[in-house]
Amino acid sequence: MSLNHGVPVCELRGIQMRFSGPRGKVQRVLEDIRLDVRPEEILSIIGPNGSGKSTLLRILSGLLEPSQGEVRFHGERLEGLNPGVAMVFQSFAIYPWMTVEENVRVVLRARELPESEVRERAHQAIRKVGLEGFEEAFPRELSRGTKQRVGVARALAVDPEILVMDEPFSQVDALTAEALRAEILDIWADKERNPSAIVMVSQSIREALLMGDRVAVLSGSPGTLRTIVDVPLPRPRDSRSQEFMKLVDHLHDIITSAELPDVLVTAPVPSAASQEDQVEPLPMVQSADILGLLEFLETQIGASDLFLVASHTHVPFEKVITTVKAAEMLDLVDTPKRAVLLTPLGKRFVNANMDDRKDLWRAQLLELRLFRVVRDMMDLEDGELPKEALLQELATRLPMEDPEQTFETIVAWGRFGELFAYREERGVLTPE
Repeated sequence: MSLNHGVPVCELRGIQMRFSGPRGKVQRVLEDIRLDVRPEEILSIIGPNGSGKSTLLRILSGLLEPSQGEVRFHGERLEGLNPGVAMVFQSFAIYPWMTVEENVRVVLRARELPESEVRERAHQAIRKVGLEGFEEAFPRELSRGTKQRVGVARALAVDPEILVMDEPFSQVDALTAEALRAEILDIWADKERNPSAIVMVSQSIREALLMGDRVAVLSGSPGTLRTIVDVPLPRPRDSRSQEFMKLVDHLHDIITSAELPDVLVTAPVPSAASQEDQVEPLPMVQSADILGLLEFLETQIGASDLFLVASHTHVPFEKVITTVKAAEMLDLVDTPKRAVLLTPLGKRFVNANMDDRKDLWRAQLLELRLFRVVRDMMDLEDGELPKEALLQELATRLPMEDPEQTFETIVAWGRFGELFAYREERGVLTPE
């Protein structure tokens, strides 16, 4: 565990980020972020989807220039790429036409190093992450975990002072993730070598606490820094210990109060024109997840605590929150403080037969403007809406969301309510 509170390696000062959207709209992504990265520490960053976590990492790395504020590296204002940072992406980001060794060497050659040094440093990085014997393999021959090791080796090969990782274990299975976390900690603990600091975005509270010396919690859209939680636990950490579980509960409370606040917020009433364009981003959960939540609540006499839902259903807490938000959008649950309650409509739903459930679900979908937009576009296209046309509309109306994921959610929710069906062979949505 790091106790170094010296001069920060890197500082984010008053960072704001805005993107220009369609029709001249401005999307606020980050708001007044003030955060430092200290030597010999691991800083975990958690927060909901849309809170700007990945954008923050790219600003720290110099891949994006903030709209306002500044990044400082060793006290000097950063201009361009951060020379002390290497990044590991969640999607592996390795070249499929190159072997493992070539994927590692390419970043070293970009620094115009002598070929002898390129070979030596690539070999050291490959050995460090346990890839010896895979040097001549191509990505198509590798498992997901091995692909991620290639990404880590490539980042370590340039000897970074700060290793930045964007949900690095989200694409691998649980056992592989455990092994990768342990390897990263072992590499970081070798104080004779870099990286001195690690900054890691995670969607898992448990992972953030297992890895981090501090956990920065982002909230909202635009993303703001809600708080920073110190993790005063020695390594290796026991995730079953009482001290660890207290920190888990503490972070649960922070995130819950940010994501499902039981507070009335006063805001300006949007104009009729802006209301006409505005659609709701959909939580990326399946209709079956929402049904499972409702049926679980019915077994609990219509009400439960958020943490008990996660504990009893063995579903990660972050996914429980997302599922609850989806059910709340459909007016099937209410969320006073940490409780989740079936609404009167939710009670009708769980007590209904399947046909009546579909009718209720369809009616609630049409309360959401996004589904009315899809229906109206389908009418304009004589009952057959091409997928590409809807993807373009989603990219315009929801510029910060992944249109493919939103499309898949629309199809899943719409199919259950028999509102429309997706004909994959022709790539069109049609009425049921």
